[in-house]
Amino acid sequence: METMKNSFAYLERTAARVPDKTAFTDESGSVTFAELLRRANAVGTMLTRRNIALRQPVAVLVGRDTASVVALLGVLAAGCCYAPIDADTPTARLEKILRTLSPAAILSRDGAELPTDAPIIAFDSAFSEFPDTALLAERRAAVLDVDPAYIIHTSGSTGDPKGIVVPHRALIDFCDWMADALSLDETCVFANQAPFFFDLSVKDLYMTLKLGATAHIMPRQLFMFPAKLVDWLGEHSVNTLCWATSAFNLVANSGILAIQAPDTLRSVILGGETLYATPLNIWRRALPECRFINLYGPTETTVDCAYYIVDREYDNGDVVPIGRACENMEIMLLDEHLQLVADGERGEICVRGTGLALGYYGDGDKTRRAFVQNPRNAHYPDLIYRTGDYAYVRDGLLVFASRLDGQIKRGGYRIELGEIERALTTISGVDNAVCVYDEVSERVTCHYDGTADERAVAGALRGALPKYMLPNAYTRHDALPRTANGKLDRKTLRGVV
Repeated sequence: METMKNSFAYLERTAARVPDKTAFTDESGSVTFAELLRRANAVGTMLTRRNIALRQPVAVLVGRDTASVVALLGVLAAGCCYAPIDADTPTARLEKILRTLSPAAILSRDGAELPTDAPIIAFDSAFSEFPDTALLAERRAAVLDVDPAYIIHTSGSTGDPKGIVVPHRALIDFCDWMADALSLDETCVFANQAPFFFDLSVKDLYMTLKLGATAHIMPRQLFMFPAKLVDWLGEHSVNTLCWATSAFNLVANSGILAIQAPDTLRSVILGGETLYATPLNIWRRALPECRFINLYGPTETTVDCAYYIVDREYDNGDVVPIGRACENMEIMLLDEHLQLVADGERGEICVRGTGLALGYYGDGDKTRRAFVQNPRNAHYPDLIYRTGDYAYVRDGLLVFASRLDGQIKRGGYRIELGEIERALTTISGVDNAVCVYDEVSERVTCHYDGTADERAVAGALRGALPKYMLPNAYTRHDALPRTANGKLDRKTLRGVV
């Protein structure tokens, strides 16, 4: 088979092989691979006729529907790179993103005015264009595998959006690895939980395209009703989940799995946050024949760079390993001087390999700070990405410890906030927990959601941690705030008194 250099070829090859198979569904309908290809080519033709230059970023205001998938792929069809943005993004954040991105065009559902000078194209207008496949093939032939495929924006520690540029080669390498290492094939039926502006969705999107599988885009409100969610998974014969760990935890904490289990599942693939054994054990009891896989990786490493297929029991409260580096990736644990740490010691996760992003769009300074020369090689350019995460090796496997900024020093002691949070997850009635540190007062505040009252949580924690690690205050929430990507919103909690 000819070597791929453009990720759009996944759709072309699969549409030729299984044209009439359902590719994606949403609440209002479905689209086959043949129809998906035709409509994506229509979008690509529209962009080409608007004189959008090759390799230029095109912003796509996405929702939870098949139309968003068509728009994203249409950008690739034109030989451009797409930047998925939440259609409901607040105006101030949208302005920041568009100012840095300066997109060549914007695809949106209604074509309404936006704070930009870029041309705005409504989905319906783009979808109705007559496809010129020969023109598009000629354009894509000029695109190299080192050229960008997509730009995903994350907030980072400052809260300012940063656009992470991922090339076709990194995406193709990741997809080929994932399908092979996790034994995924055309019989997979995915339940897409992650929004398309979150890099976790890359798994659902491109595994579906590569394998000729089917992905059902989950209605947003399902997670408010766990019983309906489990019913929905069964009704759609879903057998593979690529979910954020927070969504996995929500279902575990709801208690629904003790009543009914989504017994069509055969693989659950997790990522995005630390996986603790407590919710994992709930799922494993409900689905003893199901495979559970823990993945780790920042967006800068093209979705994931480490994986672990769970193969043993873990005690409640244990941190489940992130395992080993993915194929064609290397992970080094380095100290503050960028030297390898000793076995068993914690170090910063630093990554090299094909999966590294090209950097941050329009921000060379930030790129140079995060993507640095490999300290073990002074002979030629060889970049590593500094993740800002700590890990250590246990029984030959990498175990995530915390963010670098999650380590504090209080009263002369070095304390990992992640260790306190891990202990909190073992307490009955605590569903999720976040600890924040005020450097001025040197106070640690524990924020949690669940049914346990604050006095009970404090008492239970005194039996689990040394005195110097105990939080100074406890605040129970009906539900902890989350970012648009579904992660616990630590930045907001830092501002909660």
